[in-house]
Amino acid sequence: MLSSLRSSVLTLVLALFALPAHAFDTTARAAYVMDQTTGTVLLSKEADQPLPPASMSKLMTLYVAFEALRDGRLTLDETLPVSEHAMSYGGSTMFLNTQDRVRVEDLLRGIIVLSGNDACVVIAEALSPDGTEAGFARYMTQRAKQMGMDNSNFANSNGWPAAGHMMSVHDLAVLANRLISDFPEYYPLFAEEEFEFDGRAPSNKRNRNPLLKLGIGADGLKTGHTQEAGYGLVGSAKQGDRRVIFVLSGLDSTARRAEEAESVVNWSFRNFVERTVADAETPIAEAKVWMGANKSVGLIPEEDLTLLFPVLGDKNIQAEVVYDGPINAPISKGQKLAELVIKPEGLPEIRRPLVAAQNVATGGFVVRMMTVGGIVLTDVIGNPLDAM
Repeated sequence: MLSSLRSSVLTLVLALFALPAHAFDTTARAAYVMDQTTGTVLLSKEADQPLPPASMSKLMTLYVAFEALRDGRLTLDETLPVSEHAMSYGGSTMFLNTQDRVRVEDLLRGIIVLSGNDACVVIAEALSPDGTEAGFARYMTQRAKQMGMDNSNFANSNGWPAAGHMMSVHDLAVLANRLISDFPEYYPLFAEEEFEFDGRAPSNKRNRNPLLKLGIGADGLKTGHTQEAGYGLVGSAKQGDRRVIFVLSGLDSTARRAEEAESVVNWSFRNFVERTVADAETPIAEAKVWMGANKSVGLIPEEDLTLLFPVLGDKNIQAEVVYDGPINAPISKGQKLAELVIKPEGLPEIRRPLVAAQNVATGGFVVRMMTVGGIVLTDVIGNPLDAM
């Protein structure tokens, strides 16, 4: 019977050099920073700890609304009624009342720019499986789990303080990434600095995101604050071909939130560079093959592998190719066989799939007999290496 093998550790011979990254020294209770372009995690602090997300959880309401628009269950010009329950919320609102019917597009802007608690409930009740905000919150939780957000649970649509209403900063980053990637047609709404709805809220017409005016590429997404949660921000910025997504939670003031957010963006773009570590045409390792026409198969990344590394450098980065083998033939070109695990010092480890570089057919009669004969011989005389 074959035993499971874990493959060798190798130092990449691809001119990859890097010093340990100096982690960003944040005072946030939890933080998560990722380079969206390469998928590299630059900072992770208490990233999977469920915490009160305050208004940052409105992003999930927006995601569900964008899905409804995509599927034709809502339209931007459709008008929705305002219930007494929606009108009952305090805090940041659009000052809606039960005499209103509000366009969906205005409600979306009211959520994104004005952080309208009432606007969230109007959307929630329109899309809820049972017509209630509580039912919509249950749907949000279920949908979040389907998206891989395992540390999220929603009690309402807007982040109003409630028992059990939690999200991790990692989940918020996953959600931000999905909003940007899945709905590019709506993402520009997050960069709008001002929205004046019917002249009702002259004191609440400006976007609270402190980065939008700074000229550093910031274009989203959502701030949040409650007494329990502190001050937080789900942000994103793009400079050149790179985009960074970051989440900060649990800061102690609006000023501190603005300072930390700007510093995170500058640190992310100034201290890391993109490097192509492997191309999709050149095998970086060989995996042993069982009962195949070839004894081994080349391993390549699914696509050119570009990652982010600290700017300065003077030492090789260690990488490990991991697979269970030998791998049974036949093998199809492009079949996922292994993982490349890269461990830059000072950064979380990076894992990327490796696939077969070519087809490997099942070996003929002679190959199969020689393989079986080798096993029998080993069983009879033992492995000579065991005596060494």
